[in-house]
Amino acid sequence: MISTWKTPGGMSRRHFMNHLAGSSAAVSAALTMGGAIQVNAEEMRRNRKSAIMLWMGGGPPTIDLWDLKPGAPTGGPFRPISTSGDMQISEHLPMVAKQMHNLSIVRSMSTREADHNRGRYYMHTGFVPNPNIEHPSYGAVVAHELMDQRPELEIPPFVTIGGASAGPGFLGMAWSPFAVTSTGRIRNLDMKLDDKRLLQRMAALNEIESGFASRTRDLPAGEHGKVLKKTFDLMTSTQMEAFRVEKEDDKTKERYGTNGFGQGCLLARRLVQAGVPFVEVDLGGWDLHTNVHQTLADTKLPQLDKAMSALVEDLEQRGMLQDTAIMWMGEFGRTPRINQNAGRDHWARSWSCVVGGAGIKGGLAIGETSSDGMAVESEPFSSEDLMATVCKGLGIGLDTTFMSKNRRPMKIANGGKVISDLVA
Repeated sequence: MISTWKTPGGMSRRHFMNHLAGSSAAVSAALTMGGAIQVNAEEMRRNRKSAIMLWMGGGPPTIDLWDLKPGAPTGGPFRPISTSGDMQISEHLPMVAKQMHNLSIVRSMSTREADHNRGRYYMHTGFVPNPNIEHPSYGAVVAHELMDQRPELEIPPFVTIGGASAGPGFLGMAWSPFAVTSTGRIRNLDMKLDDKRLLQRMAALNEIESGFASRTRDLPAGEHGKVLKKTFDLMTSTQMEAFRVEKEDDKTKERYGTNGFGQGCLLARRLVQAGVPFVEVDLGGWDLHTNVHQTLADTKLPQLDKAMSALVEDLEQRGMLQDTAIMWMGEFGRTPRINQNAGRDHWARSWSCVVGGAGIKGGLAIGETSSDGMAVESEPFSSEDLMATVCKGLGIGLDTTFMSKNRRPMKIANGGKVISDLVA
């Protein structure tokens, strides 16, 4: 009988086994030398697209980051600064400012879900919650569509770092997010490759499973044995070295920031470099109903500035940015009006997201809001539109249609329209 335990993302051991059942088992594509993943650059460039989502759980105040309103009563104390792109951003993001030629801001996001759970679901799937169906997350969809580009991948194709993501919905458990900490550790599961006890236990379990399968000769027993083998293949695969972020040199770790989000972004680069199609990195704590500007200046923006700028610069220097889409978003923005507690409340009517890489043009500010930030004054864009644009950059056909369990056809990105100014 399979016992139960949970990973940080709520993945049970049974869930983990089911997830592994859908993993490929083939030759290793990534080897390690001196802590850095060594990948054939030409091979990586040949139809090897990936995506990294930087998830800002809680709803970031984008009016204080990407669409400042200096002089307006709603503007707050931060000053805008020039960037390497054709826009200005917050003075507290000076390192990101140097990378804005690689990134674009969509300033006319306008959505309807201002509740945390509903907004999170919507921004992860393109659908509003429905009690009759569980929609697949963008991570599951992208992993599903890009997996055939890397048949040699042994590690999970959808990894979430530092927090949970939305699930695979009707696509099935093989496309579930594989949750790890920012250090690459899977809680309650010892992944040490040199642990002799692990090898002995797996060998003993395999002998028991094989004996049971030979006696019963039924399909479930045989299938369980295959899952066990894939579990063993994963846990002993050299590709698991991609999770060992501690093997990076101290200079690189410091470049990203030694906090959880910084190391999570470094781990994301390693995973994409190893061939993982979709990685999500979580930086929570943006539900700033009180002391919004002090919290931003003291903690949130220094962490974000260092890690996000290092990630973009690192991907560009390695020749990977042209094949790696980057998305920065939360479930909604925050009110232009500053409340009595010096905070900002939930606001979905007019806010910003950031995208770049993988054929998406950088250096642009798309759309605009009113002088006080209260309303979108150009074409509004949705979660579906943002994801359709990313899919276009990744080379995923927008005519792709999935069939849900109740036999309803569903278009990729819920039929969103491409933001034409962002793609060639």
